[in-house]
Amino acid sequence: MPPCRGSAMHGKKENGQRMRILITNDDGINAPGLKTLEAIAAEVAGPHGEVWVVAPAFEQSGVAHKISYTHPMMITKMGPRRYAAEGSPADCVLAGLHDVMCETPPDLVLSGVNRGNNAGENALYSGTLGGAMEAALQGLPAIALSQYLGPDNIMLDNPFEAAAEHGADLVRHLLRAGFDETPEYRLFYNVNFPPCAAGRVRGRRIAAQGFRRNARFGVEPHLSPSGRRFLWIRCGNQRASAAPGTDVQASLDGFISVTPMRADLTAHDMLDRLRKHLE
Repeated sequence: MPPCRGSAMHGKKENGQRMRILITNDDGINAPGLKTLEAIAAEVAGPHGEVWVVAPAFEQSGVAHKISYTHPMMITKMGPRRYAAEGSPADCVLAGLHDVMCETPPDLVLSGVNRGNNAGENALYSGTLGGAMEAALQGLPAIALSQYLGPDNIMLDNPFEAAAEHGADLVRHLLRAGFDETPEYRLFYNVNFPPCAAGRVRGRRIAAQGFRRNARFGVEPHLSPSGRRFLWIRCGNQRASAAPGTDVQASLDGFISVTPMRADLTAHDMLDRLRKHLE
């Protein structure tokens, strides 16, 4: 595929233009959550729309907003509008926008559906959010979608049932709510579906990013059969509660949580205080 020249990324559809959606994930191109997202995207795009997949060739969970700028990545066409890239979710978004779809850029980027929640502190590690964040930095509307897992849904025939049932309608509502078009850090959305069957979802809640106390990541050492020492990364208690009004607690209470986010990491509440001490 030849490189695109002079193509412009945008997030609006012109009248009569069919909707194009780019999807990615961090669980890999063969992950069941990606199949759920493909169905959601197809429903949102409609019969005349297009769904394009550019997803990691291998699992990339926990890579956050990593980009592979120190080495190239191979990209392989797996089928019509379907590509696997040996990179992170953010890499896949870059590949989708500037290579695969550069002549016909997408109107929306969806990332997920992640197997497990990306609420609370998990959002900081999430490759699912990394993909959505990169799309927002590229000037496009973007939504990250994750399926909280727990004892009430992990054994279902389809643990992604809540996302599959409610995902398309939620995406349509977020499209109607809109995305700002600031030239700086654009808005994107982080969505977590609750750990329950679709029929038990209690509704939607707009929620701030939460914080689970005493639920930090850690390591667990193990010895290999050859005696070498290895460390496994362990996550904290994903059922730990958080403050009311947060994404963690909304999901645990049975609601779909929607958190508006930006890539700006500035602690704005500290700016004036620090000026008094340092300027």
